[in-house]
Amino acid sequence: MEKYRILNELGDGTCGNVYKAINMETFEIMHCSPVWSSVAIKKMKRRFYLWEECINLREVKSLRKLNHLNIIKLKEIVMENNELLFILEYMERNLYHSMKERQRPFSEEEVRGFMLQVLQGLTHMHKNGYFHRDLKPENLLVTNDKIKIADFGLAREVSSMPPFTDYVSTRWYRAPDLVAIFFIHACHWYALSTCSYYSRIRHWTFV
Repeated sequence: MEKYRILNELGDGTCGNVYKAINMETFEIMHCSPVWSSVAIKKMKRRFYLWEECINLREVKSLRKLNHLNIIKLKEIVMENNELLFILEYMERNLYHSMKERQRPFSEEEVRGFMLQVLQGLTHMHKNGYFHRDLKPENLLVTNDKIKIADFGLAREVSSMPPFTDYVSTRWYRAPDLVAIFFIHACHWYALSTCSYYSRIRHWTFV
């Protein structure tokens, strides 16, 4: 971890904390000047003792297999002092924070642009045999007009045999069929529609 310097915490999730950091060994050009490359570091809350245990996590296996412009990139995995850290591509904010920072809803054109990118990421995910199960604005990361799907902690292989965990996804974006525990990846279309509606209208589909 010597090559990374943590700057600040970005979020606190169920499975881990996410931090913004810089890579002290690489540069990127910003405003015509070289600066340290930014990364996101997800530090898992549970402790790990075997490397095989780390690389067999569903989140690791799915992100290693999925390579797409609209899916967050896993750059490196670090196991240090029984702590597991994911070095991830850095994005400026999530879609929920983007909506909170604005004084008005996104336009229809903006929502279409974002959701088309998410749809492309989901299509790639499904073609490669995975479904996400926790699609929501907090897990859609944004930089400028680019959006990427993140947080694959609840991801499962399409080939996995049901029944699945019955509590997945935040309730506002949870398709009714998720309650049945024999759901398929079509549940993503409900979540995507709900994200689109909230981005445009700024209140929940059902209350």
